[in-house]
Amino acid sequence: MIELRPREECRYDLVALGEVMLRLDPGEARIHTARTFRAWEGGGEYNVARGLRRCFGLRTGIVTALADNPVGRLIEDLMLQGGVESAHLLWRAYDGVGREVRNGLNFTERGFGVRGAVGCSDRGHSAASQLKPGDVDWDRLFGADGVRWLHTGGVFCALSETSAAVALEAVEAAHRHGVVVSYDLNYRPSLWKAQGGVEAAARVNRALVPLVDVLFGNEEDFSAGLGYRLDGVDDNLLELEIAIYEELLGRVLEDHPQLALVASTLRQARTASVNDWTAVCRSRDGFHVGPRFDGLEILDRVGGGDSFASGLIFGLLEGEDVESALAYGVAHGALAMTTPGDTSSATRAEVERLVAGGAARVDR
Repeated sequence: MIELRPREECRYDLVALGEVMLRLDPGEARIHTARTFRAWEGGGEYNVARGLRRCFGLRTGIVTALADNPVGRLIEDLMLQGGVESAHLLWRAYDGVGREVRNGLNFTERGFGVRGAVGCSDRGHSAASQLKPGDVDWDRLFGADGVRWLHTGGVFCALSETSAAVALEAVEAAHRHGVVVSYDLNYRPSLWKAQGGVEAAARVNRALVPLVDVLFGNEEDFSAGLGYRLDGVDDNLLELEIAIYEELLGRVLEDHPQLALVASTLRQARTASVNDWTAVCRSRDGFHVGPRFDGLEILDRVGGGDSFASGLIFGLLEGEDVESALAYGVAHGALAMTTPGDTSSATRAEVERLVAGGAARVDR
């Protein structure tokens, strides 16, 4: 289904292209009333690389840019703790104020019960948004160093016109070197608002998706981010969503013959802290439904989709069949949402125990 470069020929199992921000987390408090924040690193594309490294032990790297100041060095230190190598990290000179270049900040409160999670990004003029074609030597990275899998997504593409051009450059170079490409549509209205909205997102995604092997997205991503119309999707009827997605993902595969697999997480949010959770995917062999976790208790839902992606990619990199890879993704995403922060702190043993149906009893 997916042809992968031999592991022994490559330095990296996966490299991600995207922005890494400093996440400031008020814990159980609200952003607008907090007096203390806990610092994490995070970013839609980076989270996938970190999950593969910390949970599954694969060799991963990140291509990004940071402003060279103490905040940038803090983000770098957090990335080093996460084990993700700087496959290509560009340091940009800081002007002392941030008028020209800065590091992105992401304030995120978790939500509880009837109060949904809230995110507030502060990432204008970030170093990553100013990446442009020619900044990265893709032929050295993919050819000389060797990479098996490239992952990027719509969050990075939404940062600026040049970031979308860099993503296209990276995907084209990846294919020249036989690197598998995954792309998460990850449509964010707040990011695309200044870039041209829905029309701009669809235009960028339509240029990229024909060059992608594995595609991730949810109902908003496919409709607003790619132009597919969905009728009947209801957050309160997970069974109906599964039936709709069987048809939708089939249409996406039919329209893009180069795609090997399209996947989507599905959730019914009973409250902000109790969700029903599963995922589906469509491969050339058929439609697949992952394990279902009804009444999953959520501590922090941010990053659950990224952890799903890293679990599914892990399974595919390890040569597992689609059903097994999908189960890894669903289990890893579920575990990631039981801990704070964007990134996963689950272990491979915990994921495998959950895939096998293990209970959440004390492990002594």
